[in-house]
Parts: sequence; C-alpha cells; structure tokens
Amino acid sequence: MSDGSNAPASAKIRADAAGERANIVRAAITQATWTGDEASMIAKHEGFVRSAAAQGAQVICFQELFHGPYFGIIQDPQYYGYATSVPGPLVERFQALAAEHHIVIVLPVYEEEQAGVLYNTAAVIDADGSYLGKYRKHHIPHLPQFWEKFYFRPGNLDYPVFDTAVGKIGVYICYDRHFPEGWRILGLNGAEIVFNPSATKPGLSNRLWELEQPAAAVANQYFIGANNRIGTETEEFGDEAVTFYGSSYFVDPRGNYVGAIASTDTDEIVIRDLDLGLIRETRNSWQFYRDRRPDSYDPIARA
Repeated sequence: MSDGSNAPASAKIRADAAGERANIVRAAITQATWTGDEASMIAKHEGFVRSAAAQGAQVICFQELFHGPYFGIIQDPQYYGYATSVPGPLVERFQALAAEHHIVIVLPVYEEEQAGVLYNTAAVIDADGSYLGKYRKHHIPHLPQFWEKFYFRPGNLDYPVFDTAVGKIGVYICYDRHFPEGWRILGLNGAEIVFNPSATKPGLSNRLWELEQPAAAVANQYFIGANNRIGTETEEFGDEAVTFYGSSYFVDPRGNYVGAIASTDTDEIVIRDLDLGLIRETRNSWQFYRDRRPDSYDPIARA
C-alpha cells in the first residue's frame, strides 16, 4: 500500500467551530485486478475501504466499473447482468461501510435505470452513509476493445458537484477525460477534487494518461485523482484481453503529482494528503476564472 502522506491522519473532515473545513483532506484511489467473480471483487473493495480508513483516508474512489471485468473488450449481452440499480442493494452495501468508517466513497458501477436503459455511473456516498447522487459518463467510445455503445447510453445528468464531508467532489469517467469542456464545467460548478476512474490499455493512451489530468488540473485549478485498472483479464476474454497498466496518481492545481505514481501491475491503494488551500492560492496567482471569455465561445456549442 502506498501512502505518501505529509500531514497527520487526524486532519478534521467536519466543520470546525468557525464553520470552515480543514484544508487537508486525506484521499485514496484504488487500482485492482479482476478476481474472476463479482462477489469476491466487491469483497476486495470492501477491504480497500477498511484499509484506507485505517490509514486515515477520508475519501476513496474505486476504478471504473469496479465490481466486474471491463467487458467493453467484446460485445456480449451476458454482461448486461452486471447492471444494478442506483441507488440499490450494491450502493446500500457501501453506504453502510461509509457510515461505519466515516469515509466518503465514490462508487463507479454499471447502472440499470430500467430494462434496456443502462449507464456507466458513479454513485457518491457521504461519510455518514447518505447517498448524495450520481454522475453518468457522458462520452461513450465505440472502438476496438472499447465497445461501450453496446453497453451504455450517454450520460444525461449534467456535471454535478457533490458537497461532501471533505469538500466539493466531481466525477469524470475514463473516456470523458479527452473532452476539456466537462472538466471546465466541473470547475465552474465548484469542484475542489475531481475523480477520474478509468480502464485504460497501452498504446497512444500512455502518453495521454501522463498529460491530460495534469493539464486539466492546471486549466481548472483543482485536484484530480486518476486511477486505472491493472492486469490482463485473459480468463474472461481470452486472446481479446488487454493489459491495463495502473499508474494511478493524484495531481494538484498546479499540475504537479502529489507523491509518486502507482505501479503498473500491483493492487494498490494510493493515499495522499491534499491541501485544499492550494486551490485559492493558485487561483489568486492565475486568474483563469476571472479572465474567461464565455461570450466568445459560442462556436464550441454550435459545432
């Protein structure tokens, strides 16, 4: 397990006497191999919550579609069976765990709104176990080994920011990260930390993985936690399987990595202390929000 911490685990998450949150938030992201079945995958991630909480983490985000394989590799209706209601039993299971350990959980799942209406979704659970809402992935790829339009409708819940016990949290999911507009909307909606749970394979994406989240953090001046799956799901997909390369990390509002990047091939909880005071400091130095020109951006919406 990787902690890379630089502040005490006792940093407060609830309002102090003056009504202000502590600046330091201890945040965690996970990267994990597919176990081969949903029950053990869920149990593995319950263990991640317990371990992260024991290390003082106040918020944790799992990888994309955490409770199953990354089935976008092929087009097969059997994988519709992984879809679950949100909220529903799976979310409720982690609500109880969040309340027990006083930790905010970002829970990326396969959502069924009704029969045949399916989304790539992240539920957000507060540290008291309350369900705050969900984000649905907007941008859906349809490429070899990423046949996601077979499984998901495009998201339709805008770009919500959730007011949690540790601050204002936004979510962007995997392929979304290639589209700068959503990153900016999350910033305009007040996000302080944005999580980007992903399933990313080697190739062109390696360089983009290094570039895009730091660039988005700089442009929008907030923290980003980017996590990727690991392993090769050969038993599930045979010769079609790809090798996910992990390399999960946090980046600050200046585009700097917070601690080391995670391994490429090991189950890992990446835990870092994020000083939210750096957001105001960075924005006061670089007034990107002041100097925006939305009146000149109409071609983006028209195109």
